[in-house]
Amino acid sequence: MTQDATIPADDRTYELGRKTVAAVLLAVDTHDRAQLQSLMEPMHPADIADLLEQINAYERARLVQLYGQKFDGEILSELDDTLREEIVSVLTPAVLADAVRDLETDDVVDLVEDLDKAQADKVLNALDRSDRVAVEQSLTYPEYSAGRLMQREVVMAPEHWCVGDAIDFLRTSEKLPEQFYHVVMVDPRLRPVGNVTLGKLMSSRREVPLKDLKEDVFHIFPAVIDEGEVAYAFNQYHLISAPVVDANERLVGVITIDDAMAVLDDEHEEDILRLAGVGEDSSLSDSVLGTTRQRFPWLAVNLLTSVVASLVIAQFEEALAQIVALAILMPIVASMGGNAGTQSLTVAVRALATKDLTAANLWRVIRREAVVGLLNGVLFAIVMGVIGLFWFGSPALGYVIGLAMVINLVVAGLAGTIIPVTLEKMRIDPALASGAFVTTVTDVVGFLAFLGLAVWVLL
Repeated sequence: MTQDATIPADDRTYELGRKTVAAVLLAVDTHDRAQLQSLMEPMHPADIADLLEQINAYERARLVQLYGQKFDGEILSELDDTLREEIVSVLTPAVLADAVRDLETDDVVDLVEDLDKAQADKVLNALDRSDRVAVEQSLTYPEYSAGRLMQREVVMAPEHWCVGDAIDFLRTSEKLPEQFYHVVMVDPRLRPVGNVTLGKLMSSRREVPLKDLKEDVFHIFPAVIDEGEVAYAFNQYHLISAPVVDANERLVGVITIDDAMAVLDDEHEEDILRLAGVGEDSSLSDSVLGTTRQRFPWLAVNLLTSVVASLVIAQFEEALAQIVALAILMPIVASMGGNAGTQSLTVAVRALATKDLTAANLWRVIRREAVVGLLNGVLFAIVMGVIGLFWFGSPALGYVIGLAMVINLVVAGLAGTIIPVTLEKMRIDPALASGAFVTTVTDVVGFLAFLGLAVWVLL
């Protein structure tokens, strides 16, 4: 049985090989432009972007300069935001003009909005006048809005056309988008009234009216709507493309599924980075100082929460001095609570982002997390009770740590759900701030429950 060539053989099938990187760097070191171009020509722009991100700044500059006129604008679109400005500064005006000229307007907008003014002007000046006007108009919309996400190249047709009219138009049009999925039907005031898929268009007779081929699912997005809402709608309603309208409901652009899914992917990545407290824009290409600046604030917050937990411990100094076992077992209770809280927190933040956690099911989810915490707490209480008995020879100590474990895991489940929901109600990003609060709650409750029960039972 032969293996299907379209199925990856292992997890590293699409990973850029070390031999490829070494061969490219050798060509750069020997100034062999022909060899460099022959190595990079078959590579996808995304793979070239990965290559540029894996090597250092000195090697990047030499590679880009040697690569010369072959630099593809799609590479700029695939690059990490932190590297785009660096690469643009290396490209000559002629190479940059060739690189961005064939990009769709949405890709140019995405490129320009992350550059400083001088670099942005450099890119805009490389565009044809009509493309520059389109990009500058898109940049007038709010950041992270549908107006920034859309591409201005739209295939539209009057609603009274037949299939033959649309096909003739497509065949004679001198400038069509490189990729498109629908023909957008518009009324005389240029307001979108429906989508017709290319499949239906090409499989229907010429005399069939376009309005008879309209898709049942049709969504229109205002240009000022948040791109996260757009991405959610694309994912929720399985959209392929959708028109964007201005304040007068006139068609100004279209959003396609690749751009919507890129937003969804970016939001997932931001949530993960924020939950870890490393900043939403962190990447492997960041400098040491930049990475330090991103991580320091959240480490400082963690320090403050640790001080709060330490103040709780300080209230039981005498008990800890009399029973050394408490100091040995105390971190276990806090650690288990912290992990349980993080589990509930991750599920809650993700559910909030996908709008699965709402007022309608909030209390059901809270009850579920409390019961899960209770069951896990009882199971681990039995385990720790046995450990406490055989390790320290004290049944009472086993009871104390077991009960403390139950209390802390129940509280962790509640805190991991209630805190992010509360923060969202306060219009604070739950992914950004929940972790510190949940950690503080589980640490304080864990220490207080364990040490408080120990003083009450053992002393």
